[in-house]
Amino acid sequence: MATEYGQGYGQGHGHPAGSGFPAPGGERRHLLPAALRAPVEARSWREFGYVLLSLPIAVVLFSWTVTMVALGAGLLVTFLGIPVLAAALAGCRGFGALERTRARALLRLEVADPEPLRSAKPGVFGWMGAVLKSGTSWRHLLYALLQFPWAVFSFVVAVSFWTYGWALLTYPLWFWLFPMYGGQGGLQLYGDEHHSVYLDNPFEITVTALVGLLFTLATPWIVRALTTVDGLLVRGLLGPSRLSARVVELESDRGVVVDTAAADLRRIERDLHDGAQARLVALAMDLGLAKEKLQEDPRAAARMVEDAHGEVKTALQELRDLARGIHPAVLTDRGLDAALSSVASRCTVPVKVEVDLPARPAPAIEGIAYFTVSELLQNISKHSRARSASVDVWRSEDRLLVQIMDDGVGGADAMRGSGLAGLAGRLDAVDGVLVVDSPAGGPTRVIAELPWRA
Repeated sequence: MATEYGQGYGQGHGHPAGSGFPAPGGERRHLLPAALRAPVEARSWREFGYVLLSLPIAVVLFSWTVTMVALGAGLLVTFLGIPVLAAALAGCRGFGALERTRARALLRLEVADPEPLRSAKPGVFGWMGAVLKSGTSWRHLLYALLQFPWAVFSFVVAVSFWTYGWALLTYPLWFWLFPMYGGQGGLQLYGDEHHSVYLDNPFEITVTALVGLLFTLATPWIVRALTTVDGLLVRGLLGPSRLSARVVELESDRGVVVDTAAADLRRIERDLHDGAQARLVALAMDLGLAKEKLQEDPRAAARMVEDAHGEVKTALQELRDLARGIHPAVLTDRGLDAALSSVASRCTVPVKVEVDLPARPAPAIEGIAYFTVSELLQNISKHSRARSASVDVWRSEDRLLVQIMDDGVGGADAMRGSGLAGLAGRLDAVDGVLVVDSPAGGPTRVIAELPWRA
């Protein structure tokens, strides 16, 4: 069952590809900290633009939803109410597509499209039934109702902070407009019929600009907090539901399982054809020749039978190895502890095995854990150049944890499309996780996490 994923060993330098760390020499360096450059960053302006657009879109969407739903509910006493409600939900879905596109463009939000409508019957009536029965349609309607008050609040807060911040920050540049065109010394801070206070001397103008600077620096973070809520609304109400996302994940996992099973069958067929089957065919021919020579040359026939006996032993050993690769008998009879100890004894590196389980897991989980350790130990034998290794298996709440460590050269990486990625796909098919920690120079630690099923 070994796959060739050990090519990642000894190849890593620095952070693995796809790990999220910047490549050496490719890291962007900023002269200013994030708090100071936020007001002029493109992200801040995109988020502010999102808030500005939210209000007019929310007004149109809310008006459409309330009007059409009220009209459809009022017409339910007649047949006309059903198509009106269906049109209302369809319009909400159309606005939802617009909102997802806007969130992806301005907020850089990763949100997938929801599941499409599936009509059981053809025609207009089937389409109306599909729209009305779809939970996605009603979540879009709920978004239309909730987003309007939030858009109003976000617009008022964002525009107020943004306007006051930049106006106060630039006050030293335009305060001269008041004495020249307004007939007063500057911005009026306080005033009644007896006394007025204007921001007109250099000290007050400087303090006003500093207050504006604080507003300007704080505004992008306030807008970011507001758009975070928008992102939650879009992802939660306009994206795919958890059930549909789970269905897609299970369909993908089923494909992985089918592909893996097909690959295993092809490997077994190839091993049988090239190994034991070829030896058995040659054995049959040798025995046939020995039978013919039995009368003419008994000694030559005896030698041929002796050679055939050796071939039989070799073929039996190959069949045992093949059966062990399919599902070892020791795993079925004695469990993970004995099976992993057997695998460790065949590793070229001394391996310490510790299994601490209160009971045996389900056969499928037990088999996946066994083959995971088997493949990783073969990887250590071939590529790690390690002096020692260890295998630890234990249960933590509802998870089965398997940890394999070695002191080899490291550099293993599941992100490079090697066999480790295939092993991770197998684990993912049963809701498992594979975590690889293998810096260049070692040591390497691989943790496989599987669901516990008794």
